[in-house]
Parts: sequence; C-alpha cells; structure tokens
Amino acid sequence: MTLSIGVLISGGGSNLQSLIDCMEAGVLNVRIRTVISNNPAAKGLERANRHGIAALVLPHEDYPDRRAYDQALVQALKQAEVKAVILAGFMRLVGPDLLAAFPQRVLNIHPALLPSFPGLHAQAKAAAYGVRLAGCTVHFVDEQVDHGPIIIQAAVPALVWDDADSLGSRILALEHRIYPQAVQWLAEGRLEVQGRQVILRPSQRPQADPATLPPCLVHPMLEEGF
Repeated sequence: MTLSIGVLISGGGSNLQSLIDCMEAGVLNVRIRTVISNNPAAKGLERANRHGIAALVLPHEDYPDRRAYDQALVQALKQAEVKAVILAGFMRLVGPDLLAAFPQRVLNIHPALLPSFPGLHAQAKAAAYGVRLAGCTVHFVDEQVDHGPIIIQAAVPALVWDDADSLGSRILALEHRIYPQAVQWLAEGRLEVQGRQVILRPSQRPQADPATLPPCLVHPMLEEGF
C-alpha cells in the first residue's frame, strides 16, 4: 500500500529531494501529495515543482498566532488527503492541533544524536563541544522540541578540526539515507510506539550492503535500497 504524505519545509529541501529520489526509484512506497513551506523563498519549492509535486506557501507571518497557523496547516494537509506529515527542515514548532490530526504520524529529522544538542545549530554545537561522535536522528514529533520517541539514528566520527560545515556535510549524507528508510517503515506499518521506545517489526527485506555506507554506525540497520 502507498502512503500519502505531506512534506513541510523551510529551506533548501535536500531531505525532500532524498525522499523524492527514493520514491521515484521505487524503493519508497509513498506519494508526496503536497509540499508546504512557511518561507516563500524556500529552494525546496523549486524541487517540488521540477518533479510535478503540488507546492503551497503558507507564510507564518500571515497568521495571528502559532495555533492559527497550525490550524491552517492541518486544513491544507487534509485537503491534500495526506495520511502522514514529514518535517524536512521545517523551522517552525509543531503544536497540538497538528499532532492531534495526525497521531503518531508526524516525523522529523534532527542533525544530532538526540537527546544531545536539540534545537538550532546542532552541528556547530557538537563541533564546539568536542564530541567524538555526532550524527542524526529520526523521531516521532511531540509537543517538545526534538523530543519524541526515536526511530533510527546514525553516527559519524567527529574530527578535531571539524566545524559546523564539515561535520554537517557528513551528517547530511546520512540524513539522506536514514530519513527515507524511516518513512518506509512508517509506510509499511512496522513502527509501534511503546512509551519512549519505538519497536520495529521484522521484515523479510534484506539489509543494505555495509560497503555502500560511509564510516558510520546506524541502528536499526538500513535495509536494501536505502
């Protein structure tokens, strides 16, 4: 079964592009019904247009408060008949109205190994702190910032000369692998939330060839195609 999703963006949309690429390659069983941005200048809107995906701009400045904006988002997503919401660099906090409309169906990716370095500028914070491992996390969204139950994480070495850009580029390469994988697990109905634990139901799908991955640690392991 194909899962209808809406993708929310604010910027360049590289994670949106990774979802599109996997969808078009036939390894991701979703249909992106709409891409919505709060930023009219978001480059991700151009990516959507190039692939014939409906794109909508909802500037948050046009709404009196956060709740009014969330309600407008819910209305647009419902009109597009989406069943799950994927945050891909969406620089807005998600409120209870949207979460209630899509219970355990809102995913986010964060460029750090949560619970470390939530919020903005996570790559710069990790480099400045001197961590030896950094990475990215896909998680279910709740009402707290970068807090919901974790689905998958990937870790890369952090080097002593790293800055936000150099560390961030290695993290981003893994974001583009683990986010489509997590969305596929959601599409297959294989994710079960038990408190803070996310249980991944087994599948017959073979695991990815480790040789296709850069030096990293990913858990749960990626499957073939991702």
